Amino acid sequence: MSYKCSLCPRHCGALRSSTSTGFCGGGEEARIARAAPHFWEEPPISGTGGSGAAFFSGCNLRCVYCQNYDISENNFGKTVSPQRLSQIYRELIEKGCHNINLVTAAHYLLPVLESLKEPLPVPVVWNTSSYESVESLKLLSGKVSIYLPDMKYGLPEPAEKYSSAPDYPEVAKAAILEMFRQVGPYRIDGDGIMEKGIIIRHLVLPGNLENTFSVIDWVADTFSPGDVMFSLMSQYTPAGRAGEFPELSRRLSPEEYNLAKAYMEAADIEDGFYQELSSAKEEYTPPFDLTGVE
Repeated sequence: MSYKCSLCPRHCGALRSSTSTGFCGGGEEARIARAAPHFWEEPPISGTGGSGAAFFSGCNLRCVYCQNYDISENNFGKTVSPQRLSQIYRELIEKGCHNINLVTAAHYLLPVLESLKEPLPVPVVWNTSSYESVESLKLLSGKVSIYLPDMKYGLPEPAEKYSSAPDYPEVAKAAILEMFRQVGPYRIDGDGIMEKGIIIRHLVLPGNLENTFSVIDWVADTFSPGDVMFSLMSQYTPAGRAGEFPELSRRLSPEEYNLAKAYMEAADIEDGFYQELSSAKEEYTPPFDLTGVE
């Protein structure tokens, strides 16, 4: 059944159906490109058995440098029903995954909610760009135990330049606060696996340290120790349309990343992680080949 979409902050009003899509590229039913154990999330998410990651096609943010460009922009994937989605979750759980990790699923909120009607025996992870409306997030209350939100931008200028979303900072802050309202302070079990909570991620972009500093400032000023975890990511690799922007056409320099880490440490953010600069490898992006979908 088609519907006029107002799920995300863009409010594009697209009539989403089997033949019509919104700004995000999403139609009526969900579309995914891969469903498999994923071992490259933060340790409390991946653990030893992997995170059961379902990668959804399309995106309402469409960053020019997206590492998943083939699916976020080019929309590669296969349409699946909510019933098939539920089945995929069970298949991943049978493989020993610690959780079900819904990667960039916000634009498919309605079919995803239907797929989660029956409670799962493992936590559900909502892996998101954070460009989401509070009203839509409220529909996930009680269904998502772990939020894995990006905080891509603390400044409107890079948000507009790279994602055509100058309102991203204010939207993402409100979204993350709603996530925290739902799940509260993080909790990790005796095996080091996250049971509930939030890990806020920030990918450091080359030539954009002031943006990184503004994100760190907000996290440090907003949350107390024990509230959320923070992940400073160095894995930026030029992808997508990054070549159109000279500052994004290279990887981070050691000097840039050392400054970012030093700023994080000075802000007294202790609950979290930072990657080694060597993490900037293309193989960290999984192959989008319909594994686990068909």
